[in-house]
Amino acid sequence: MKKVIDGKALVYCEGAFNTPNGKTAHGLVRFTERYEVVGVLDAKYAGSDAGDVLDGRPNGIPVFKDLEAAIIALAANENLPSYLVIGLAPDGGRLPQVAKATIKNALLKGWNIDSGLHDFLTNDPELVALAKEKNVKIRDIRKTPDRDQLHFFTGDIEKVDCLKLAVLGTDSALGKRTTAWILVHAFRKAGKKAEMIGTGQTGWMQGAKYSMVMDSCINDFVSGEIEHAVVSAYNNEDPDVIVIEGQGSLMNPAYPGGFEILAAGRPDYVILQHAPKRLEYDGFPGYKMHSLEEQIHAIQVISGKEVIAITVNHEGMEKSEILDVCKAITLETKLPAFDVLEYGADDLIALLMTKVK
Repeated sequence: MKKVIDGKALVYCEGAFNTPNGKTAHGLVRFTERYEVVGVLDAKYAGSDAGDVLDGRPNGIPVFKDLEAAIIALAANENLPSYLVIGLAPDGGRLPQVAKATIKNALLKGWNIDSGLHDFLTNDPELVALAKEKNVKIRDIRKTPDRDQLHFFTGDIEKVDCLKLAVLGTDSALGKRTTAWILVHAFRKAGKKAEMIGTGQTGWMQGAKYSMVMDSCINDFVSGEIEHAVVSAYNNEDPDVIVIEGQGSLMNPAYPGGFEILAAGRPDYVILQHAPKRLEYDGFPGYKMHSLEEQIHAIQVISGKEVIAITVNHEGMEKSEILDVCKAITLETKLPAFDVLEYGADDLIALLMTKVK
C-alpha cells in the first residue's frame, strides 16, 4: 500500500465526472499522495472504473451511485474512508445545494471533509456544529490564509539555480496540472530530482509539498507566495528541476492566470498546454480562443522566455487523430508537440534533459 499523508478518501463528483467541472476529481483519480482514493460518487458512471472512464485505463477505483451505495460496498471490503473530498471544480467555485445532504451524511458518519470550492463549508453553522459534535475536521483549501502567514516578493528567486519550467495553458481546465505531474514523475524516473510547485487547490490535494493556492490569495501577496514556494523547494530539496503548475491562461476572460507565474516564478522555459479542438474559452460561449501563435507570442513578450514545447490535450479527438494533430502544430509553430497523457513524456523529457543545469 502506498504511503499517503491523510488517509482514505471518497471523492464527491456528482454530475461532473469526465467533464471540465470534475477536474479536481480527475486529478485525484489519476494521482495523489495525500489520500488513498477508494471511490468516486457520480450516478452517471455508477458501476464503472474511474480510470477507465477518464483515460481508458482501469485503475481499480470504483464509481458509486451515491454515498449509501459507496458505504455498503466499501464496508463489505473493510475499506471505508476517513475523508469525503469535494471533487467538483465548477465555474465560480460554487457548491451545488444538492451536495450538502451528502456532506452532512458524511459528517454524521464521522468523516472529515476537504473542499476546494469558494463556498466555504466552515461558514455553514450547521456543518461546523456537526463536525464539532463528531470531532472531525472541515478544511476549506481555498480559504485565504491570515495575512501574517503570507509572503511578499523579495527577489530571492534569483538565487534559485536549477532548471525552472512553467506549464502554462491556452485556456482553463486544460490539464496543465496533470502535465506538470507527469513531467515531475518522468524526470524522477530519469534520475533527476524534480519538485512540483502546486498553484491550486487540487495540487495541494494531490500532495504537492510546495504549494500555494493562487485564487485564495490576496493579490498583493500572490507573487510573494509563488516565489516563497519555489525558493523553499530549492533550499530544502536541492532539486535539478522545479516544475510550476499554471493557472487559467493569459487571455481567458475570467481566469487570466499566468502573469504572476511568469513574473515571480521566473521560469527558464515555458511548456504550453493546448486543446486544438477548443474554439471558445472554457465556459464562455462567444469568447473565441486566441490562436496558438498569438498565445505563444504573448508569453514570450511578457516573460522574455522561450516556449519550448506544446503539450496537447486530446479532448474531442479520436486516438487516430492525435499524432497528426501534433505534427500539424509543429508545422504551424515550429515547436515540438506531445500528448504526454496518451503517449507518456519520454520524448519531451529527452528534450528537456538537455536544459538541466
